[in-house]
Amino acid sequence: MKGYRVERKIRILFEKNGWVVIRAGASLGEADLICLKKGKCILLQIKSTKKKIFYYYGWMQNRLEGFPYHLVVDFGYGKIRILKPKHKVLVDDGIGLGEFLYKNRHTYYNCR
Repeated sequence: MKGYRVERKIRILFEKNGWVVIRAGASLGEADLICLKKGKCILLQIKSTKKKIFYYYGWMQNRLEGFPYHLVVDFGYGKIRILKPKHKVLVDDGIGLGEFLYKNRHTYYNCR
């Protein structure tokens, strides 16, 4: 249930920024969320922890089937980080999700 709540929170943040978000039910693949905007697409794996370090054991490439792939870790208390997948994620790795959404508010990756 906790994982679903975090996915929902991330989905809502993306939708408020103009993205169409599709949830991969029960995480039946590497991506939890598929985010689409103006012909662009990114794939997200969503994780959460209350610790200052998160160890990730999933897909470790920056792309999946040609689409950009990102790891999103919610450390709690509004500290949500987005980054390229890596095994050991610290609370200050990557960039804040709000900053990511702001920087990518107009265009992003090409799906073609």
